Amino acid sequence: MFKLYFTALRSLAVKETNRYLRIWVQTLVPPVITTSLYFVIFGNLIGGRIGQMDGFSYMEFIVPGLIMMSVITSSYANVSSSFFSQKFQKNIEELLVAPVPTHIIIWGFVIGGLGRSVLVGTLVTMISLFFVPLHVYSWSIVIITLLMTAILFSLAGLLNGIFAQSFDDVSIVPTFVLQPLTYLGGVFYAISMLPPIWQTISKINPIVYMISGFRYGFLGTIDVPIVFSLLILILFISVLYAVCWYLIDRGRGLRS
Repeated sequence: MFKLYFTALRSLAVKETNRYLRIWVQTLVPPVITTSLYFVIFGNLIGGRIGQMDGFSYMEFIVPGLIMMSVITSSYANVSSSFFSQKFQKNIEELLVAPVPTHIIIWGFVIGGLGRSVLVGTLVTMISLFFVPLHVYSWSIVIITLLMTAILFSLAGLLNGIFAQSFDDVSIVPTFVLQPLTYLGGVFYAISMLPPIWQTISKINPIVYMISGFRYGFLGTIDVPIVFSLLILILFISVLYAVCWYLIDRGRGLRS
């Protein structure tokens, strides 16, 4: 039985991985180009006038946030588009009737989103080396935060794919929810710079904790306690995983 489940998981993961590698011009190149423009515009052209932030140059300060932003968008987009495409083509019904546990289905898609986001994050990190030297305060925090964030937004993308009824529904959440929350999550500024009332409001945004924790791994500076950031990630992953499992197990919105 274990061999059967492992084969099913491997097949799903390989299929999802081949999917984004086969169209790498669409899945890997755009975030790298976009982030490179951020480095040039905000880092070189504007950063020199801003000066230091939390003891680092502005370019060094925004690098972790830009890497995390690319990881968030890549993991979310990969799973939401892939799952909805299979639902739209009725292929998902084959998975639902197969003797495969719901956990295997979820992790098959999550591994695809995780792989794409880690690959994009690595490419963005390599691009950043052309602008600033690499500073890593704690490799363990960097890796843990990156993987947990990628898993979280892969699950969020899966949830979007479950509820989406059209391809427009797949793009609504990233455009009107995910992108604003990311920009307001401290990518380009420190939360400590804001007035007290706006610091409190910003801490409602869960992406603040992810970017703050990831920046701590690189620079050793943080806006909220790292333990709290990791607990927030664990909480959201647990909730989204439970919701995705329930919906897929019940076939809500998946069966014709």
